[in-house]
Amino acid sequence: MSTDFDVLVVGAGIQGAGAAEALAANHYSVVIIEQLGIAAATSSRSSKLIHGGLRYLESGQFRLVYECLRERKWLLENKPELVRMVPFYIPIYQHSKRPAWLVRLGLSLYSLLSGLSNTDSYFRRVPKSQWDSLPGLNREGLKEVFRYNDAQTDDAALTRDVVASAVAQGAQIICPGSLVGAEVTGDGVRVDYVANGKLSTLRTRALINCSGPWVANTNARCSPPVALPPIDLVAGTHILLPLSLGDKIYYVEAEDGRAIFVMPWQDKTLVGTTERPYFGDPRDVTPTLEEESYLLQTVQKYFSQARGLNGEDICESYSGLRVLPEMEKSPFARSRETIICCDDNKRPRILAVAGGKLTSYRATARKLLNKLEPTLCEEPPTPPNIQPSETAKNSSERERNI
Repeated sequence: MSTDFDVLVVGAGIQGAGAAEALAANHYSVVIIEQLGIAAATSSRSSKLIHGGLRYLESGQFRLVYECLRERKWLLENKPELVRMVPFYIPIYQHSKRPAWLVRLGLSLYSLLSGLSNTDSYFRRVPKSQWDSLPGLNREGLKEVFRYNDAQTDDAALTRDVVASAVAQGAQIICPGSLVGAEVTGDGVRVDYVANGKLSTLRTRALINCSGPWVANTNARCSPPVALPPIDLVAGTHILLPLSLGDKIYYVEAEDGRAIFVMPWQDKTLVGTTERPYFGDPRDVTPTLEEESYLLQTVQKYFSQARGLNGEDICESYSGLRVLPEMEKSPFARSRETIICCDDNKRPRILAVAGGKLTSYRATARKLLNKLEPTLCEEPPTPPNIQPSETAKNSSERERNI
């Protein structure tokens, strides 16, 4: 049985959740279709940080850092139960690939982009007399320690909160449900999907593909597909260790120079992340033994408490998938800017979102709204005299209890 909406959003990760919330807040009718569950993939497998991305300054992504820091400020003010400031510490050693002057320069620029009127943006050098407040940190060859502030969150809880906000403002959700195909017609998009073992159809004025690592697969089911640039899937692994390092987050260098976070999480210590190309089914991504060993060895290099641990002591490990532009550069150096593509730049019917940051989901949603404005401002087609499908209604009722 058919039903009409202004926009169908495919995917209930943070980008799809943010798009649905923004559309619902602007009084558009919106439905989300999600194949696995809210925040079931990358949006529950991140580093749990709301941050500007200090390391993105190395690759010149100043606009992205500024955008994320602006969004961090909003989230701290509006979702204090989910997002909180945490002290970050950067130890500099004789063997560090980034010298103290370079780290100081990066932190100065980070503070400037944060807004100097904000005291949380300040950083400082930790004097040697206070290094005792960093228990277990390796002192051999330690030259400097810097402290700055950034924010931490529960990524899955944040995503569920945004979906709940969208539903409270009228959005509906079909979960679990799978897109079978979408075809642009003269007055909108015809969508076929499967839910509860039944094939159904709905009509919508536009479709937003926010399916994360499935973005190319979903795009291939759309007619016409949008012109996505070449993209790669890059896996990032985290491990959870039975350690307690207090309320501090450490930003350390691995042997290959990659920046690794060592942070408190659920009374344990979360360590991540890695970056490796991934070519399989996104559902099947799992940590490798090499990644787990790489992360464990990095922690052991810096913290005496970890030196008696081995792979069997890892409490949990998980991998998430980033969508990055295809380049010869290492994943560490590639752009983290959100990629938004559409079938028609003047009046888009199908849009696809590739990549994007947890921190900047609202900024991505604003960009999507701007692109969709010409389409949604059109005189809507006359809807058929039918009721919303039972699948959509029942799923909506379930999600109102989030």
